[in-house]
Amino acid sequence: MLDRINNLKAEIESLAASTAEEVEALRIKYLSKKGLVSQLMADFRLVPAESKREVGQAINDLKAKATDKINSLRDSLGSKGEDLSGLDLTRTPSDIKLGTRHPLSLVKEEIIAIFRRLGFTIAEGPEIEDDWHVFSSLNFAEDHPARDMQDTFFIQRNPDVLLRTHTSSVQSRVMENSRPPIRIICPGRVYRNEAISARAHCFFHQVEALYVDRNVSFADLRQTLLYFAREMFGPETKIRLRPSYFPFTEPSAEMDISCNLCGGKGCSFCKGTGWVEILGCGMVDPNVLEACGIDSKEYTGFALGMGIERITNLKYQVKDLRMFSENDVRFLDEFTAAH
Repeated sequence: MLDRINNLKAEIESLAASTAEEVEALRIKYLSKKGLVSQLMADFRLVPAESKREVGQAINDLKAKATDKINSLRDSLGSKGEDLSGLDLTRTPSDIKLGTRHPLSLVKEEIIAIFRRLGFTIAEGPEIEDDWHVFSSLNFAEDHPARDMQDTFFIQRNPDVLLRTHTSSVQSRVMENSRPPIRIICPGRVYRNEAISARAHCFFHQVEALYVDRNVSFADLRQTLLYFAREMFGPETKIRLRPSYFPFTEPSAEMDISCNLCGGKGCSFCKGTGWVEILGCGMVDPNVLEACGIDSKEYTGFALGMGIERITNLKYQVKDLRMFSENDVRFLDEFTAAH
């Protein structure tokens, strides 16, 4: 056995090759599963026990020398062999088209970034909620229309378990479990029992904000809204607040911005008014603070909420809400440059 090993060693030391194909043929002859070195390993079982240590070491040395010789022959070919220096061997055989961020995700992250600069933090809560956090704690009357089956998805006909209709339920959970100062934004998906059309859907996305502390005023709310509008739509954006009604805020308002398409001059998008509604807001009703365990005589606060689809429509002029959830890659490809 040792003679065979020594003969192969001498043979391997004298190997030569002028092409990559010849190198591969030598590798197969000596180092493949059926090669000469592998045959020695197969015959190793016939070696007497007292010689196994010496023979085993000799075979390992032979294999190492054969491997080094084959590699040196391959390296010595240089420019004669195939040039693989510019080839990325980790790439897939065919190009894979990269995806793009969804427009709703782009806008949501932009909204979150703006409020983070004002010191707001993200708060999240369950999409399957109970009546207390969605309605009762937020000052909704027992006979409020929003509790009706035509607006709310109830789970298994249980009037106490439902899909949240707004992310205000997250605000009530935070107020229950933490003490002021509270400064949060609540992004998330919400559900309402509405017919699906170009202007409405049974699910959509909201971002709501809540700030509760001592001496929070409507002026604080207005400055926050003005900062948000100008960061989102441009420094020339104007805002106006119109009186409105929400069960959980008093006073309440709806905010319009100057149309970013016509600059407030009037166009078909703003229906000739020069203004576009984007969100609702107001001072947190004292009843809501008390229901959540916060002393309304010591603390005040403001809340605001907007639909992410609405803001996305204003930024990108998407006219059909259904396009956001149909996963049409032709539509998504339009936002590749928006990253």
